[in-house]
Amino acid sequence: MGWAMDSTQVTDLAERALRMAHTLRGEAPDGLVFHADRETQFTSGQLYQVCQELGIDQPMGRTRVCFDNAMAESFWSTLKAEFYDRRKWKTRNAARQAVARWIETFYNRRRRHSPIGNQPPVDFENAYHQAATAADENAA
Repeated sequence: MGWAMDSTQVTDLAERALRMAHTLRGEAPDGLVFHADRETQFTSGQLYQVCQELGIDQPMGRTRVCFDNAMAESFWSTLKAEFYDRRKWKTRNAARQAVARWIETFYNRRRRHSPIGNQPPVDFENAYHQAATAADENAA
């Protein structure tokens, strides 16, 4: 997963998050989907071009239907309930650093996620790549 933070929600912010994910994880597997709502930063031509370049499908949810974007909504709910709403920071930069640490050290590496077999996303992704590599080796 890629992420980016800023004081405004603009297309460049969404692009930075997608490019971070691509940089960290490399080539996108076939059928990779970036779910988003219909905010202007996600419906822009700029983001469409980025998704095309990176090989990412970009479906849009229906207006005002949070269930179409359930995974993203779940992430925001978890971030707020388990972390953000329980703390206070002196500066915006301190909050940004704390959220980044929470995402990278806890949410992606230790927190278990029920939709992916009660394992952390990094473990799930590693198992996916190992299985794909084994399948490629068996096919050869």
